[in-house]
Amino acid sequence: MVELNINTTYSQKSNSCADVDKGKLNRRFSQRLEASLSPMESWGFGLSGLLLWLGTAPSMHAELGPKAIFVWLPGAIVGIMLNLQIKRLGIQWPKVSGGTPNYTTRLLKSYPGLARYAAIGYLLGWVSVPPMNAIILTDLIEATLSPLGISCPVTLLRIGFTLLPFLVAFSGTRALGILHSCFVFPAIGLLLAFGIQGIGWLSLASDSPGFFPSSGLEIQNLPPLNFVEWAKWFFIAVYAVYGCETASSFVADSKNPRVTLRCLDFAAWLIVPVYLGGSWVLMQLANASEIGNNAFLNMVGAAKPFWGESASFLVTFLIACGCLLSSATAVSNSPRILYQLAIDGYLSPVFGVVSRRGVFGPGLTFTLVLNLVCLMWGDVDLVVMIAGTGYLFSMLAIHLGLWLRRGKSAVLWPLWSGGFFVVEAIVLVVGGLAWDWKYLAIGLLLPIAILAADAAVRSLKFPPFHPSWWKERHRPLSQERMPDFVLVQVGVLIFLICSATTIGWAARAKLDSASVENYTNVFVLLLLTSAFVGVAIACWTSLPQVTSIIEAGEKAEHLFKIALDAIIVLDENCVILQANPATELLFGVKNENLLGNRLNQILLDLPDVPERWPSRSEQIVTRGDGNSRFLEVAISGRNNQERQEYVVLLRDITKRKQTEVELRQALQIKEELAATATAQAQQLERTLRQLQQTQAQLIQAEKMSSLSQLVGGIAHEINNPINFIYGNIQYAKQYAQDLLYLLNLYKYYYPNPVPELQVEIEDKEVDFLVEDFPKLLDSMKVGADRIRDIVLSLRNFSRLDEAEKKRVDIHEGIESALMFLHNRLKAKGDYPGIQVIKEYGDLPKIECYAGQLNQVFMNLLCNAIDSINEYNKQRSLAEIKACQGRIAIRTFLKENNRLFIRIADNGLGIADDVQRKLFDPFFTTKPIGQGTGMGLAISYQIVVRKHGGKLHCISEPGKGAEFVIEIPICS
Repeated sequence: MVELNINTTYSQKSNSCADVDKGKLNRRFSQRLEASLSPMESWGFGLSGLLLWLGTAPSMHAELGPKAIFVWLPGAIVGIMLNLQIKRLGIQWPKVSGGTPNYTTRLLKSYPGLARYAAIGYLLGWVSVPPMNAIILTDLIEATLSPLGISCPVTLLRIGFTLLPFLVAFSGTRALGILHSCFVFPAIGLLLAFGIQGIGWLSLASDSPGFFPSSGLEIQNLPPLNFVEWAKWFFIAVYAVYGCETASSFVADSKNPRVTLRCLDFAAWLIVPVYLGGSWVLMQLANASEIGNNAFLNMVGAAKPFWGESASFLVTFLIACGCLLSSATAVSNSPRILYQLAIDGYLSPVFGVVSRRGVFGPGLTFTLVLNLVCLMWGDVDLVVMIAGTGYLFSMLAIHLGLWLRRGKSAVLWPLWSGGFFVVEAIVLVVGGLAWDWKYLAIGLLLPIAILAADAAVRSLKFPPFHPSWWKERHRPLSQERMPDFVLVQVGVLIFLICSATTIGWAARAKLDSASVENYTNVFVLLLLTSAFVGVAIACWTSLPQVTSIIEAGEKAEHLFKIALDAIIVLDENCVILQANPATELLFGVKNENLLGNRLNQILLDLPDVPERWPSRSEQIVTRGDGNSRFLEVAISGRNNQERQEYVVLLRDITKRKQTEVELRQALQIKEELAATATAQAQQLERTLRQLQQTQAQLIQAEKMSSLSQLVGGIAHEINNPINFIYGNIQYAKQYAQDLLYLLNLYKYYYPNPVPELQVEIEDKEVDFLVEDFPKLLDSMKVGADRIRDIVLSLRNFSRLDEAEKKRVDIHEGIESALMFLHNRLKAKGDYPGIQVIKEYGDLPKIECYAGQLNQVFMNLLCNAIDSINEYNKQRSLAEIKACQGRIAIRTFLKENNRLFIRIADNGLGIADDVQRKLFDPFFTTKPIGQGTGMGLAISYQIVVRKHGGKLHCISEPGKGAEFVIEIPICS
């Protein structure tokens, strides 16, 4: 066994890379074959091969007479050995469907072309069975009805009998298997009875012609059996005697493959009583010259001596069963051969498609087409000869494969197989030529034609040639797609019942005048045909629904057993009727101890009657080990034919409850942590803002402190020399007046100076100097006054670094800021300057941080100038002159001792969304590099924090802005 460990998929070890790729591709498109056949069903298919004897034995007996036994004897020996050998191969490859031909492909794996050809030859042998049987049955019906004067539609009957097994097969393998089993065992029993009872009658009956031919006269009167004649009829005998190994085709989808394989042993030993015993009975008893090669007449003639008047009835039943059952076997066997060949990469992947119910859609369709082709030939001998050629070649190939695998444990008789190969090769040539070389040629070429058709299927883009098309067809039809399916079923059944009644009524009128024998023969044919037709109708009407119900029940039972949750079935009194395995684990009690108890005695909080239970509830149960478990209980009612039942679903939610408690605790901790983290984050955010503001203020204060020190130092240094200059200007003016008076007096008393002096006076423009020198001194005095004012403003502005509040004049701080901004306020070229409107109230000196307030004034005035300049950029020169930029400064006191300083401009204005962030640190609307975003933030801090006042903005876009400073003053 180990030595012959060949994988079930040929392509995995094929020497051809192309075959490997095809095998992989086909397996990707194929579906797994479900194990759905019972051993009895697979045995039914396996034993039906014995019925093939009925089709060949009468013709051979009519031609050879007693010499036919010399054909059957070696055929039976080879058939027995072949069955036993196929069983060994089936044990080796239990997952291979299709049996013998697919074992051959594995034995001949080194010769894939030969293996493929042989498998197709075997397929053709079985494909020819339904049309051959259809012809036989039609001839039988015609022979039965002709004496009654009833004509029958021959073509219609042949097509009908050919299609009949396909109608059942297209609904699923199980239906055909069950139908097959109902008739195959009685038929095999009758066939055995014919052989064994006939042998017994020949041996023991007083009126028997004897067990052996009397004095050998029959043999002596016949010409001797030469090899050519023997080969000619052995060619036909192979078609029947080798066909008893069909059980191997159904091993892969059998629920018990080993039991199915035992059928091969049983069928092998039945070959002796059926083929040899039956042939011996025919040889001795069916010897009337008028019988000819008619199977019915030969069988009736041989059976009448021991079956009496029942012979016609039983033979009709036997032949009809043989035809219908062997056709059913062929229709079941052929698609499985195609399926496995497709799986192994020998045929198109479309043949590897099988439905969940075991319907080989593409394989059945292809087999049906081949059946109709064979049926068109219309002659049994022609069909047997052409199809038998390929079948004999397949037997030749398997014996060759066994000989090539000699020495392997799975090969029983390699030398015998080699000898059989030689004999069968000779028989193929000699016997085939003895029949007709044209038929032999057609038989040899037909597998090649089939392979050519497969190549066309692979290459053409026709949808039915692709697996996906068939998979879509195999999907179950939904109720939406067939809403009136029940109506269709009822309509079909009514039509068939009415048709059957009408046909029966008409037939009865014809049969009233018929003999009992004809009457019973017609009855048998009608009985078997009606059985097949009835099953076919059921397969297409009610059987799919019944199958769906059974499958649903099996699925529900399976889910009931494997469910992780406990499921209990109760009656109306709360008594436990059924419990699944999970219930035992949940309660810690064996199910047999639970059955018959009341569930409310275990779940104490539930009412006595299930109908009063809530649909969902949570219960607590105490197990036998003392542990308590939380259960979620759900109940639903269902109506049984005998009583009301309730299905209870119990789910252990102990861990969920524990998790919920832990989760609540974790959520509480999380909420506390979140609240703490939020508070800390808010505090951190406030601290960060304060730090940012403090940092900005410190930086700005440091800058301003440094600036004030610088300004104060410069003002001090300028102030001293300016005071010196300013103080001496008056004396210089007095001295100049005295000198000018003396010069005028000199000029009065000496009007005519000497020429040299006169020239010098004119050269120095003494008259101009006398006139302009006083003006020069006055101008110097004005400049000195201006410098003194600037120094004073600088000294006022430099109060920023003073830490204590002082009483100061607010207006002086405003004026100082305006003086510093004078250059930005004045006109430039054609553009007018910014007008400053002052409305100062009568204010006392205010106690404040003067330097810091000066900074506020500076920031607000700078922003006002910037806003006006930005606005002017959007206007023309004429518009600017028509509406000059203006800054209005207004100061006043209110009765509640609060100082108001309002600084307004007629610039761009400020939008509402900007106003909300106006005093935020680092917020600015100016371009990068033109603003820090700290001016208004610091101003806000100075006014609000330092002085306890208010600073807010009143503005509308396009209407300017007004900043209002409100500071409380001490009385």
